[in-house]
Amino acid sequence: MIRDLSERVGSFGMMRLLAALLALPVAISGYPAIAQAPELPMLSSVERGLWQLRYRSGSGPRNVCVRSGQELIKLKHGGSDCSRFVVENGAKQVTVQYTCQGNGYGRTSIRKETASLVQIDSQGISGGMPFELSAEARRTGACR
Repeated sequence: MIRDLSERVGSFGMMRLLAALLALPVAISGYPAIAQAPELPMLSSVERGLWQLRYRSGSGPRNVCVRSGQELIKLKHGGSDCSRFVVENGAKQVTVQYTCQGNGYGRTSIRKETASLVQIDSQGISGGMPFELSAEARRTGACR
């Protein structure tokens, strides 16, 4: 039966049919096709406030106001609307891969040493140019 169907619709048609059948449970259930990324408890456990990033490359420090911990993921894509995929979601380390439609992508790993000290490694493409950064981030006070 499958062979007969395959001969009738051809390989391209068969691929389209299979894709439609695989999408059917999602369409019937009413859930969106792309699931929400899981929460990141490790980032929720870092202290809120003003954080200073000191880059290992030697470039000048940068201040970031941390309200949720999520701000530390997209340092090169701050205001961009991005989708994300959580690669690692541990108690002491998270790794997130994200894509910002029309503005590049990145992969960031954040390792928590204490609630006020983390290590960040990130790389990707921003504004059409590759980037790689490695930094230590430390809470320095309240956001202004």
